[in-house]
Amino acid sequence: MNENQYPIEIAWTDLEAIVGSDNIWPACSRDMVDNLQPEKVIAPADAHEIAKVLQYCSSADLAIIPRGGGTKLGWGNRPQKANLILSTERLNRVMEHAWGDMTATVEAGCTIASLQQELKEHGQRLAADPLWPDRTTVGGLLATADNGTLRLRYGGIRDLVLGVEVALPDGNVIKAGGKVVKNVAGYDLTKLVIGSLGTLGVITRATFRLHPIPAATATYCTLLSNTSEATQIVLAILDSQLVYTGLQVRADNPHQISVDVRFEGILESLQDQAAKLNKVAGGAPFVQGSSEVWKARQELFSHAEHSVMCKCSVLPAQIGMLCEAIFSRAQSAAVSSIVVAQATGVAEVRLNAARVLSAVEVLNGLRAELGHLDGTLVIQQCPPAVKEALDVWGAVKDALPLMQQIKGKFDPARTLNPGRFVGAI
Repeated sequence: MNENQYPIEIAWTDLEAIVGSDNIWPACSRDMVDNLQPEKVIAPADAHEIAKVLQYCSSADLAIIPRGGGTKLGWGNRPQKANLILSTERLNRVMEHAWGDMTATVEAGCTIASLQQELKEHGQRLAADPLWPDRTTVGGLLATADNGTLRLRYGGIRDLVLGVEVALPDGNVIKAGGKVVKNVAGYDLTKLVIGSLGTLGVITRATFRLHPIPAATATYCTLLSNTSEATQIVLAILDSQLVYTGLQVRADNPHQISVDVRFEGILESLQDQAAKLNKVAGGAPFVQGSSEVWKARQELFSHAEHSVMCKCSVLPAQIGMLCEAIFSRAQSAAVSSIVVAQATGVAEVRLNAARVLSAVEVLNGLRAELGHLDGTLVIQQCPPAVKEALDVWGAVKDALPLMQQIKGKFDPARTLNPGRFVGAI
């Protein structure tokens, strides 16, 4: 069946029969994705209802945009088609907290803040600090693979997931991985769907490994006058025996660079780490600072509707060169810029440009420079006019044919997020 054979009203009636009349409704302007207006919003109750909806829409040539908290709907290319928003809002439970095993199984529509609150009752946490935890859902976090400042110590979100449940466009619900830390069955499939931007299937449930909540936390900051000195200190800390859970560089101009370090543990340990930090830093004056500095990457996105937000990836030793390239390119185009870089080599950058052409000029220049460093630049969020001028993902090399084949196997009808991912997959 497709839209040419049957009126669209029949499709809505059939979908209503799957989820119930109260769980499908007309979309409004708040549901738009990159100025593309879907027709309906649907909220299935569980993984099997989601699978049925996906199977029906695949056969009916209807395109679906999966949505959790809606915090990152602007990420990726503009969708080529959007008939239906599929909301996971009804899948919002923590299914199991096996605190003795330090694992938790949670539905995709549960927010990160809600999950953390429940884990806190047993002194545990998911060691991840994504953007907007009060609105970001488990499914959205996994679909975008959003990694925060804790990645340096605990690994990326892929490293914290033991298993997933995924609804597929063919109507099946599959499980990969398991509930225990030693179970690695299906691990590659788990990694495959994480970061796929909902283009292969809809994640409906996940099992995480957990970590204890630290007894105390301390943040230390220093202010430096140039990017090369900041890089040297970051590399010295990385090469030291210090046990840190955060290390980042913040800058909005090339002559005022902040380096932040976070320690977690018992109070005596934090005091010892602070004493050692000053020796490792070679005399740089680290002083105790506010934990609010770890919200810097989220603050970049505040009131950024007309800004360009991008993520740059380089080697840790190249953070200084990256900052210099950003400030140099931005200044020459009369564009203001702010950089928040983690010691992993991942930096998030905000560009404020009065003209789209100026922003595009800076982005193209940065991509060229990063190409020489074997680095990458991905645009996370930007005005629609910027997306019309360039591909937000940048050049894709040898992996694209394989990614296209995988998309063809999982979603041959291109039902899920068509066009949003790398290479317009």
